[in-house]
Amino acid sequence: MLAHSREHKIYQWRKLKDTLFKGLFFTAIVISLAALAALLGGILMKGLPYLTLDFLSSYPSRFAAKAGIKSALAGTFAFIMITGPTAFVVGVLTAVYLEEYAKKNWLTNLLQLNIANLAGVPSIVYGMLGMVIFVRGLGLGRSVLAGALTMTLLILPVIVVATQEAIKAVPVALRHASYALGATTTQTVFRVVLPVAMPGILTGTILAVSRALGETAPLITIGALTYVAFLPTGPMSEFTVLPIQIFNWVSRPQAAFQDIAAAGIIVLLSIMLLLNGAAIYLRNKYRKPVE
Repeated sequence: MLAHSREHKIYQWRKLKDTLFKGLFFTAIVISLAALAALLGGILMKGLPYLTLDFLSSYPSRFAAKAGIKSALAGTFAFIMITGPTAFVVGVLTAVYLEEYAKKNWLTNLLQLNIANLAGVPSIVYGMLGMVIFVRGLGLGRSVLAGALTMTLLILPVIVVATQEAIKAVPVALRHASYALGATTTQTVFRVVLPVAMPGILTGTILAVSRALGETAPLITIGALTYVAFLPTGPMSEFTVLPIQIFNWVSRPQAAFQDIAAAGIIVLLSIMLLLNGAAIYLRNKYRKPVE
């Protein structure tokens, strides 16, 4: 009887703790969502009236009424068009080598540890690394190519880890079936493993590119311009991007620049939402049921 009463008290105490922590988690979520809704609401109220075709097709100006994001938008797409494919190819090949070809020893374990750690390094560190290697070391200057390669270093560990996890999720039976039919390791990897793992790889890559799209510190470190009244004409052209242009407007004291900065934030958020939507679409489209 005493044992039953003791177990009942323990059960009631655990149930009370469970209810208490659920309440705390729910309260934290509600507060976070309320703060996010208030922030987005304020941005939409300020920025939507300025979100016009003239705003999208005009160059930056010292006058808020004439300012636009044409050069920043073009610079953003220019460096993403280099960053995305470069990071995808290098990241996927690195992950394939580590998972399918490299021997499991202390060296590969050390590489895995360093890749995982690099994914959490602050972005400003990559900016300093890009300045030393690409801007000064290779003499690329403050160009689109230097910015793209710096951002490639930033998102590369994320893509490598995401690709490795996607490859690990491929059933071993598919590899065995491929080998049983006489396929080589390379044929198995590129014709069996990667097609099955591609939804996870594409999702990780697009989310990593979305992160690069919103970064400002590395590009400021390598010397990306804050005022550009021209479009980039090639990989070696000087450039600016949406986050830097928004930062430039936010730092100005005039209230009108705060409003057009909100409009720029809406554009940037829209692009990031499109990329995330593309990740979900590609994941669902290329996902194949595995028996």
